Amino acid sequence: MLKPLALHIINSHIPNMNITKKDLGKSQIELTVEITVEEFKPYLPRAVEKVSMEVKIEGFRPGKATYEILKAKIGEMTILEEAAKIAIDKTVDKAIRENVTEQIVGQPQISISKLAPDNPLEYKVVLTLLPEVKLGKYKELKIKETTPEVKDEEVEKLISELREMRGNETISEGEVKDGNRVILDIEIFLDKVPVDGGQGKNTGVIIGKNYVIPGFDKQIIGAKKGDVREFTLPYPAEHHQKNLAGKIGEFRVKIKEVYNRTLPEVNDEFAKGFGLDKAAELRSNIKKSILAEKQQKEEQASEGAMLDKIIGQAKFGDIPEVLVKHEAEVMMSELEYSVKKQGAKFEDYLTHLGKTREQMALEIMPEAVKRVKASLIIREIGKLEKVSVSHEEIHEEIDKILKQYKGKKDIEERINGQAYHDYVENNLTGKKVMGKLREWNIVK
Repeated sequence: MLKPLALHIINSHIPNMNITKKDLGKSQIELTVEITVEEFKPYLPRAVEKVSMEVKIEGFRPGKATYEILKAKIGEMTILEEAAKIAIDKTVDKAIRENVTEQIVGQPQISISKLAPDNPLEYKVVLTLLPEVKLGKYKELKIKETTPEVKDEEVEKLISELREMRGNETISEGEVKDGNRVILDIEIFLDKVPVDGGQGKNTGVIIGKNYVIPGFDKQIIGAKKGDVREFTLPYPAEHHQKNLAGKIGEFRVKIKEVYNRTLPEVNDEFAKGFGLDKAAELRSNIKKSILAEKQQKEEQASEGAMLDKIIGQAKFGDIPEVLVKHEAEVMMSELEYSVKKQGAKFEDYLTHLGKTREQMALEIMPEAVKRVKASLIIREIGKLEKVSVSHEEIHEEIDKILKQYKGKKDIEERINGQAYHDYVENNLTGKKVMGKLREWNIVK
């Protein structure tokens, strides 16, 4: 059976106004605000002044036309609509503040429902609220977190990559051999039809390193600058482009340039290129860096498992679409930033995956829902456990951020604003709650 919508009149402290509050379900409520004829009258002269500033009327200076003149010139409803806008702007915040105790999400949706000469003004405000959360068990969950180790091979692999980055190159007139870097023009066909995205000019390939198509680089060994090689190779069965997976690709490759590569020895001189004195220091720093990355991943995994368990034992009211949509947008921005940080274009990344932006947005929705639920859980536990942060902690964090943007007035103003203050407070509180959850639930 459908639950009947709650509908009741509230005694408002705003003079000459009746406010009706209705539960719309789906974590939304609607306020119907009625402003009496007497209460609405003072807004009419303000509307007349504003409208007459915008409408040119012969014989009157801007802002000086009377109600009756304007009414005859542009119609009474134009004046009433402007008066309604002013009245709503002056009353809506107080109407919400005095009648809504729940946490509001997003912007109110406001619409005029009744407006006529010599009649009360009525407008509706639809508000989205944070959903109710009923917590289950969130302590003593015994989530295992392992202590990571770093193997010597991992350190050597990273050192090898650093050597590759610092290698010297000289042009080679000889045949392509293992270790060379070659510049190629590549054309790929499937049944003699060019493959979408399979054409590349001046593409760099290092012989002996895994290429997208296994065995590709081996086909070029023995060739010289100016040579053209044609060959066929199978696409891997698990290739990201499903229409190519397992198919036989036809390749036409022109060798544009061949380079010999000399890699530096790993010694103290090599270490100095990274701001260190000794090769041993470089190895030690690399080991610490790998360990820190592994520890971070392990913590993220254990915290994710912990939150999944807490979410699974909690009950949620209807989660507003606006929350999920916002979180999905944040996730998409994070992904795009991550791709660009690695020097790639986001559009190329999507093409590589064989997906559109819309498909990617749909795919991240379930994770966005999970992240919203995790935020709601953390907020609820913070309230229940009375977790808070001091003014000193908030201002200390804001001061740190301000130092990063010193001299940028517009950013400084935003950081010093109340909205950013609230954001920092919520962020620090969330970190404290996560710290407590780790204490209660993570076991080494």
